[in-house]
Order: sequence, then structure tokens, then C-alpha cells
Amino acid sequence: MTRVYLDISIYNPPFNDERQPKIFLETQAVILILQMVEVQLLELVSSSVLEYENSRNPFMFNKQSMVQYLQIA
Repeated sequence: MTRVYLDISIYNPPFNDERQPKIFLETQAVILILQMVEVQLLELVSSSVLEYENSRNPFMFNKQSMVQYLQIA
């Protein structure tokens, strides 16, 4: 199975303004990757760096969502 490491910035597009075409496409790509992880077509890899960076996130909703993503990894 292919392993995928996503930088912390990759998880942010779903929380951004999707009216911008670039943000919309980035969001769709992240959602597709996470769906592939859920059906075990890809393996999501995490790191202590991601956990640390997320702990410093000032946006509570984003921070909590990231915790869920990191638990999948």
C-alpha cells in the first residue's frame, strides 16, 4: 500500500473560502486523498512534527479536526 505524508498546510483548504477556484480544487484533492485513506487504498503517515504544529493552531475547530485526521494515521 502506498504511504502518504501530508504537510500540515494540506489539511487547511477545507477550512478556507472555496469560492476561489484554486482553493476549491485543493479542497477536492484533500477530500479525495482522505477518502482513499478511509477505504485503505492509501496509508496516511503522521509525525510528532504534525502533532506539534497542530498544537499551536489558534483555530480550535481546525485544531480538533486535525486531531481526528492524525488519529487515522
